[in-house]
Amino acid sequence: MIPEIPAAWRKHLDDEREKPYFAQLESFVADEQEHHTIFPPAERIFTSLELTSYEDTKVLLLGQDPYIQTGQAHGLAFSVEDKAARIPPSLRNIYKELKDDIGVEPPSHANLTDWAKQGILMLNVVLTVREGQSNSHKNKGWENFTDEIIRLVNQKQETVVFVLWGKPAQKKIPLIDAHRHVIVQGAHPSPLARGFLGSRPFSKINQALKDAGRGEIDWRIKD
Repeated sequence: MIPEIPAAWRKHLDDEREKPYFAQLESFVADEQEHHTIFPPAERIFTSLELTSYEDTKVLLLGQDPYIQTGQAHGLAFSVEDKAARIPPSLRNIYKELKDDIGVEPPSHANLTDWAKQGILMLNVVLTVREGQSNSHKNKGWENFTDEIIRLVNQKQETVVFVLWGKPAQKKIPLIDAHRHVIVQGAHPSPLARGFLGSRPFSKINQALKDAGRGEIDWRIKD
């Protein structure tokens, strides 16, 4: 099952549930949940929308799909709920760049909830995945839903910083008005990609927010 859209987004997104693609998506996800292990758990699918309201969104950080191992995915892009879990390789690079860029010491865990509570909408393009199989829920309908979220955020009058790491994320640029908003793009933080380290995204994000009078992000995460 796909849970109800969180109240903070319902007035903006409820119409999506009435569209044919969403009925097909719900049927697909329900079948996957019945026959396979699916991440994140159903009640965590919309964590990003629960923690960051439409009104509070000032940064949209776009990921691809959830982590594929037990105890990791909880509905926030790049984040792992279990503080005892291993820090994924992409997040290790994010933490390394965070320290090199703005001198913030990384925490000992991988839970990025502190960022989401400051107005960073940490959204994956695809919101569910089958255990052990990256991209297994690609092109099943989630992209329609998350594209609509990107369009809605793009309609905000206040400046929003869109953070697009890697070519799949950068395919969303046509949905964004770059004259009104700021796009921070670069290589994906995965160790399999090159170019993320040294790209200084965190200082760029904060400078863009400062220029827009929106208040900088405190990137420190409580241990």
